[in-house]
Amino acid sequence: MALVPCQVLRVAILLSYCSILCNYKAIEMPSHQTYGGSWKFLTFIDLVIQAVFFGICVLTDLSSLLTRGSGNQEQERQLRKLISLRDWMLAVLAFPVGVFVVAVFWIIYAYDREMIYPKLLDNFIPGWLNHGMHTTVLPFILIEMRTSHHAYPSRSSGLAAICTFSVGYILWYGRREREA
Repeated sequence: MALVPCQVLRVAILLSYCSILCNYKAIEMPSHQTYGGSWKFLTFIDLVIQAVFFGICVLTDLSSLLTRGSGNQEQERQLRKLISLRDWMLAVLAFPVGVFVVAVFWIIYAYDREMIYPKLLDNFIPGWLNHGMHTTVLPFILIEMRTSHHAYPSRSSGLAAICTFSVGYILWYGRREREA
């Protein structure tokens, strides 16, 4: 079976996230040397979530291509688990965190750039990398949602998972602020 455009697109998106992450990690900024390093920034966490999500998408596509028509029940069961993980991750982390990061960043940036992305950062982070971290996330995730069918978890389990992630991040970040 030949690759379809959405499968090729997922590989391209995964490679772009890997490139963005590598370029971001190569930047030597003073804030990367403090508590939490890059992990204190929700933008960085979102990039990792998106890269992992699209990595799972690519793995699912490869597994699907390799197991199609094999008749092996165990392989098909493992593929269904992988598809369930992909769908859960989209609904619980990739979409909500991605939309939140893009929307909040650009709203605050439009209101008062210095609050969220001081001009000083222009010396460290090139414009293309800023857009890679704060703009492309939304179109990539919307393209994924439009080109592939996803089975979403129940509302209660999805909300519980995203709330757990959110509270965990706030508690961890709040601890850092108290210690500073």
